[in-house]
Amino acid sequence: MLQIEGWKRVLIWAVCALGVLFSMPNLFYAKVERHNDAVAAIEAGGSTPELEADRAGWPEFLPSNLVNLGLDLRGGAQLLARVEVESVYAARMDALWPEVRDALRDVRDEVGTIRRQVTTDGSLKVQISNPEGMAKAVEVVRGLAQPVVSLTGVGQTDIEVTGTGAELVVSLSEAEKQASDDRTVQQSIEIIRRRIDEVGTREPSIQRQGDDRILIQVPGIGSAEELKGIIGTTAKLTFHPVVSRLAADKPDTATTVTLPELDEPGVFYELERTPVVTGEELTDAQPSFDQNGQPAVSFRFNPSGARKFGDYTAQNIGSLFAIVLDEEVISAPRIQAHIAGGSGIITGNFTIESSNKLAILLRAGALPAKMTFLEERTIGPELGQDSIEAGRIACIVAFAAVLVFMVATYGLFGVFANIALLFNVALIFSVLSFGATLTLPGIAGIVLTIGMAVDANVLVFERIREELKTAKGPSRAIELGYERSLSAIVDANVTTFITAAILFAVGSGPVQGFAVTLGIGILTSVFTAFFVTRILIVTWFERRRPRTIEV
Repeated sequence: MLQIEGWKRVLIWAVCALGVLFSMPNLFYAKVERHNDAVAAIEAGGSTPELEADRAGWPEFLPSNLVNLGLDLRGGAQLLARVEVESVYAARMDALWPEVRDALRDVRDEVGTIRRQVTTDGSLKVQISNPEGMAKAVEVVRGLAQPVVSLTGVGQTDIEVTGTGAELVVSLSEAEKQASDDRTVQQSIEIIRRRIDEVGTREPSIQRQGDDRILIQVPGIGSAEELKGIIGTTAKLTFHPVVSRLAADKPDTATTVTLPELDEPGVFYELERTPVVTGEELTDAQPSFDQNGQPAVSFRFNPSGARKFGDYTAQNIGSLFAIVLDEEVISAPRIQAHIAGGSGIITGNFTIESSNKLAILLRAGALPAKMTFLEERTIGPELGQDSIEAGRIACIVAFAAVLVFMVATYGLFGVFANIALLFNVALIFSVLSFGATLTLPGIAGIVLTIGMAVDANVLVFERIREELKTAKGPSRAIELGYERSLSAIVDANVTTFITAAILFAVGSGPVQGFAVTLGIGILTSVFTAFFVTRILIVTWFERRRPRTIEV
């Protein structure tokens, strides 16, 4: 007989009720969004009457999760950036030079004096005065090599060392370059994400494209220039010993670099090329004020940076110490005393806004390499609203067409299928409300789902029609209709779901948005068609007990 156990009925209706409950906030999108923003601002310590009014605009006991709108629906900015991974190679050699220098000094009797040479190809070249000791020099420097940390570089080392005549050349191995490129891009993605999160931007999309490109989409931001202002600064902070203060630029050497002062045009500093401490060893940076009440930035190092910073200041009291940001000297104070504890303050001609921005950039970390912006695009909120309206009209038209078709074709059973379709749409939006981002292609996926949602019902109803001709009574026909159509329903939806999964795995941006809504729609469609429609038919049949039915 046609029966559904009581606990199954409770479970099915509970799932439907939760779907309606969690999708409901999207019907009041603007009000709930203001409520969520107000709650976040109040928790951050900024309560005002306006914020309290916005928070009270939506009941606290109701869910407040919303579907995040993508760039094409909300408006915002998009950047396609190329990470200049090659610039990291030279920085790696600069960091390796102190180790190479110390290792060669230990065998000075065999290699003679050593001198670093100027290079432009990202390698480290060292001139030794005793060419007969080249074999020993190569052996010693190769001892500094480390295993490559990557799946493709197993068994290989990170540096290659060669010696010709009196010149020793150290460069990164190909395996290490590949691993370094991958780390550089991944690190850039994480730092960009942290910088955007620091300024409170909602739901950015940051994806790697190809070997060295990053696609950045940020809904709700004013322009591409504003987005570049947030992420475009390298914010590479280093602390260098000062060799001399100059009134004119001077060519760089193998061991020194000349950089301009930020606030004094025409003033330059000759600095030691290798920094004492870098911004990578910072643990915190906050906007603050100096002893004169002027905006500044306070910072704190990790234990390793604090030890190096403290040792250097203790040994060089009275010397100048340059603070360099993005190859410009922002401050060159004289060391007055030993600075212990690993904390300090950066002063300069800051405004409150610029000190806050610098603190944000330093907290997020320095981009490991420069970025070149290949494409910039700004989508206005009006265009996004037009897209939403177009998507809404498409959904309404598709929904109305399906409703009319089902009622005209299947009568009362079509009404049951339409009720299940309503629950299906509610379930889709409830699932999307838990962190998914809806894009214009995603709306296309929902429209397609609405059309496909009744496919399972059509298969079941047609099967019931066939069984009515042979089965003993309507109850048995309904039962057999569901049983014998199950395999066809599963096969059709599994193949479509596999397609959606492949689109999500190999696609990007808009394609993934379409795949997400399509995949979710397939799961909810099967649930509503096979369980919700069935429980509606069974409940109706139990109450009416008809002797005959028409499908």
